[in-house]
Amino acid sequence: MDPVNTGHEASKHRNWVKLSHWIVTVSFLALTVTGFEMIMVHPRFYWGEAGNDLTPALFEVPVSRNYHHGGYSSSTPFFDKPESPVSASRTYDIFNQNGWGRSLHFLSGWFLTLTGLLYLLAGTFTGHFRRHLWPQLWSLKHLKEDMRRHWKWDIPATSGGPDYGFLQRLSYLGVIFVLMPLIAMTGMTMSPAITAEHGWLLKLFLGAQSARTIHFMVSVALELFLAVHLVMIVKSGFRKQVRSMTL
Repeated sequence: MDPVNTGHEASKHRNWVKLSHWIVTVSFLALTVTGFEMIMVHPRFYWGEAGNDLTPALFEVPVSRNYHHGGYSSSTPFFDKPESPVSASRTYDIFNQNGWGRSLHFLSGWFLTLTGLLYLLAGTFTGHFRRHLWPQLWSLKHLKEDMRRHWKWDIPATSGGPDYGFLQRLSYLGVIFVLMPLIAMTGMTMSPAITAEHGWLLKLFLGAQSARTIHFMVSVALELFLAVHLVMIVKSGFRKQVRSMTL
């Protein structure tokens, strides 16, 4: 993304920033592919602790042949009371090939989480967040100009380093300290092995199905951030941006 010309001398990305950036990038791409594959298997989202094809969905994503497939016979309650669980026979050959997706998703999630934790520690103790991401008072002077340029897609050329504008700092802070922790913690909440030891996660996110729904919404926000991020990279100088974040 593009920096606003602040008059400060451009700095370069530290090697640990570059390394963590690309590990997170590859992990996130793997999570995107495998996450979409798992949604194809079950495109319904719920709120609370339980949810399946026989319970009302909060919303359903129109992907794969499993969307609104209606492949069940009439449901039959086990007990004669309103809250009784129900059962029904499946009458439709659903798409159900997510074994590899779940395994790769889980593995990629740990790469992203552990790398993110190391990045947080390094960014805190080296002063990276304070110097490059935390909004400074002088950057407020350029806020109006920064907003005008983004609105008109008038993106200045990159400096090749972490000399970010006010809006860019806010977006990065939102991703690092809000979206990424949420995506990691809700992912853990969907793991029975983790919640068996840390049941407070289920209480925090109001149930496993609520955590899955939040997980999906946060992933959509991250995908939108990535799309804008890539557009900004192209607009501000693709080759220089990539070179500054690699060699």
